[in-house]
Amino acid sequence: MPHASSAPVLTIDGPSGSGKGTISALVAQRLGWHLLDSGALYRAVGYAAGVEGLDLSDVEAVTRCAQTTRIQFRAQKGAETRVIVNGHDATDELRTETAGAAASAIASVPSVRQALVSLQLGFRKAPGLVADGRDMGTVIFPDAAFKVFLTASAAERAKRRYKQLKEKGLGVTLSGLQREIEARDSRDASRAVAPLKPAADAVLVDTTGMGIDEVVAKVLAVVQP
Repeated sequence: MPHASSAPVLTIDGPSGSGKGTISALVAQRLGWHLLDSGALYRAVGYAAGVEGLDLSDVEAVTRCAQTTRIQFRAQKGAETRVIVNGHDATDELRTETAGAAASAIASVPSVRQALVSLQLGFRKAPGLVADGRDMGTVIFPDAAFKVFLTASAAERAKRRYKQLKEKGLGVTLSGLQREIEARDSRDASRAVAPLKPAADAVLVDTTGMGIDEVVAKVLAVVQP
């Protein structure tokens, strides 16, 4: 088996609602590669912090939480990968807007990001890794052979999230979701540590108005031209 550091990596970065999660999972399946949902790691720490009743502005407490939280991914054939946080299946809780806001808040803390770096690097194994996140191609795997940056208009992304959340029976409004997405975009792009931006060598793919199959084909073409 090749050394882990030689395993190829495809990074798929982009803002919330750009389709990273869905596309990354499908591309990983098609390639037969491992999958890293880095956003789930931050959501998991935010969730764990909430369970402990921590103040997200308490840097020391949140950093300690990031260092001690146990996170596992359990792949299920033909179904959503389950995320186990400290022994609890928190998959559904991690998909809420509350978890997303907590993840964005703690992701701006340098010590939290550092605590999760080694965990993320450990996902790089043969035959390859599809890494989904916001700084995969710029910070975590800057040497990745393949890099994609997915984006879409805020209105389009809000519609996608609205559909997803309504299907889960959650009470949300389209206008509220768009405001949250725009606020998160601004926060993620302007933070001092690992701001959301495309890697200089990333292939940009605007998914506005595109179907899932079309986006998957475009991403696969980056790896298999």
